[in-house]
Amino acid sequence: MDKERFQYLLIRVATFPFSLMPYTWIHRIGKVLGSIAFYCMREYRKRTLSNLSLATDFSFSRKELISIAKKSFQNLAINCLEYPRLSKEKDFSRVISCENPEIANTLYKEGKGIIFFCGHQSNWEVLFLDGTSRMQGIAIGKPIKNKLLYHWIVSIREKNGGRIIAPRNAVREGLRALKKGAFIGIVGDQGMPDSGYAFPFLGRRAWTSTAPALLAYKTESPIIFASTHRVKGGYKIQYSDPIWPNLSQPMELSVKSMMDQVLTLMQESVKKHPGEWLWQHNRWKQQTLKTLYKRFRQDCICIILPQAEEEFNKISIHLPSLKTIYPSVFLFILAPASRIPSIAADEVIFYSDLKETLLDDFRFKLIFNFTNYLPIHRHYEKLSAFEVLDLATLKALAAPHLPDHLKEDLSEIFKKSLCRPGAP
Repeated sequence: MDKERFQYLLIRVATFPFSLMPYTWIHRIGKVLGSIAFYCMREYRKRTLSNLSLATDFSFSRKELISIAKKSFQNLAINCLEYPRLSKEKDFSRVISCENPEIANTLYKEGKGIIFFCGHQSNWEVLFLDGTSRMQGIAIGKPIKNKLLYHWIVSIREKNGGRIIAPRNAVREGLRALKKGAFIGIVGDQGMPDSGYAFPFLGRRAWTSTAPALLAYKTESPIIFASTHRVKGGYKIQYSDPIWPNLSQPMELSVKSMMDQVLTLMQESVKKHPGEWLWQHNRWKQQTLKTLYKRFRQDCICIILPQAEEEFNKISIHLPSLKTIYPSVFLFILAPASRIPSIAADEVIFYSDLKETLLDDFRFKLIFNFTNYLPIHRHYEKLSAFEVLDLATLKALAAPHLPDHLKEDLSEIFKKSLCRPGAP
């Protein structure tokens, strides 16, 4: 038996009891398992806490931050445990209720295609299941590595006659469906740094695909934002008013306007129930060099500069090279009082004593510590930093790729330690 089949069978057997349980039981068990996952899944916990801290529209206390992060893990656990139950469900109306389907139903009866736009809220699977119980439609689904497991998940999603399409076919299939008067469902809160369009989602720049608005403009179809909220034993769905393309405007302007409107609706929905959103994913992924090693591709970094003037100047001269490697990340700098860094940052925090560099701050996923103050490493790794890099570590990483005459060139050390061989 191959590994993929073994994993699939193990998951199906382990989760089979949940197919027989009422949803209220699944929700209770999911909360317990989600809390355990919060403490055991170190990488996802750090990303969750960092992302919550980066959302400047919130002003959570440390206690609130941790509480919402736990709720997000609980929400994800509940979603996973509900797949077996959804696979056996025969009447989704017992579990899923759409509060205002009238406008969408009217548009559908008139033969008008609809783009349903949603995020990873509560159990986002119920949106497609509810929609296809009343309308013909398709949705975009990104395959997972285990093909057997993905085939099972797709069979659940398609129980009411809907069809899941791969991202590579999204535009072609979406245009075809909309022109036929069907709908297309798009989960649109993934980070897409190559899109060229950014929205200040929850107060922080987030790159997003404009595909929903492009489809709307080209087919003269509306976008409807669909939100979902978990209630006792089930889910409540609510639709926004249709957002229509303004065909009197150039496509670029209309597309931006539509995306701004629908993302505003999404962020307001997340604010109402922040614990039901998927904070574990890279929503604020930023554009970085494609040659950057994956372990160093983080959206928020902090540079801690040394106190001694000579050491400060030595590092400062080469900071523009580091900025070139990280052109658009959220950059924070901790600098000694009265010394101005040589590069711009989202925020510069001045300190007088090295102890003041130990901030109780979950934002930073990657730290560059150019001081000799060792407590920095342990402190930030206990928060949200995946790594704390000092100069000695960077030199060791760069050494195999550097000729002898460049071994003390900090700009080259930054490049060779953080980027793959052959980087420009």
